[in-house]
Amino acid sequence: MGIVGRIWLVYAGLSGAMAVAAGAYASHALAAPGQEHAQELARMAGQYQLWHALALIAATVLAGRAEGVARLMVRLGGWLFVAGSLLFCGTLYAQALGNPAPFPMSAPSGGTSLILGWACLGLSALLPGWIRRA
Repeated sequence: MGIVGRIWLVYAGLSGAMAVAAGAYASHALAAPGQEHAQELARMAGQYQLWHALALIAATVLAGRAEGVARLMVRLGGWLFVAGSLLFCGTLYAQALGNPAPFPMSAPSGGTSLILGWACLGLSALLPGWIRRA
């Protein structure tokens, strides 16, 4: 596994841990009356973050087996998952804690990155170099 794969696995592990912690925080610290919207934002961010941590692990495995253009597309998808989870989930966490979005359109930009990451992952299967044989 190369450096990108190792970076992605570290990020996926930390991201998964943060997602679980965010769920616990939402269930306990944000359970007071009047905190329903903040609780929902934190839960949503945690769910998206956890699913995309798993997607990043899958991208790590697939990038290690694909070649050429297909590998580049998987890697692009993986980086889009990283960017998307930072932007989308980070913005929702900030808003759940009563802070403004880091910059205008950060959540929609992050959501778009997540969508494009999935598209890249799916399209990579149609490209030359898809999953070399062991």
